Amino acid sequence: MIFGNIKNLHEYEYLKENLTRCFEYAKSNDLLNYEKGSYEIDGDNLFVNIVEYETTEVENRFWEAHRNYLDLHLMLDGSEQIDVNFIENMVQKEFVEKDDFLPLEGEKKGHIVLNKDDFLICYPNDAHRTAVKVKESEKIKKAIFKIIISK
Repeated sequence: MIFGNIKNLHEYEYLKENLTRCFEYAKSNDLLNYEKGSYEIDGDNLFVNIVEYETTEVENRFWEAHRNYLDLHLMLDGSEQIDVNFIENMVQKEFVEKDDFLPLEGEKKGHIVLNKDDFLICYPNDAHRTAVKVKESEKIKKAIFKIIISK
């Protein structure tokens, strides 16, 4: 898991090419004005999902992880808490291959608050529970880049 802010990208020059391509794409495209939906960058290898939703109480959210893609969450507008843990600390449910979705159950080990321009990269061992309100429920807009790691 990597948590940072795009103004400090020079600190992440060691990241793999597809991760840096995400940041370059974000810099050269006005993602805040994109409509909700999925946008292809390099076929199934690299794409971005633009999402908008209301943050909510933790009880209304679920844990997840992925096996085939890294998630790069980039906050475009608003604030969101993302609870985190490692999947080995969680109860793993049945993996849904077509959605690259591993449902999990368990408690948080910590949390990250994403504000505008903050990002969080989740690797396959990183359990995450998104859309948790920070103080009050609010509408957020976020880009979730999906970077293939397995075919």
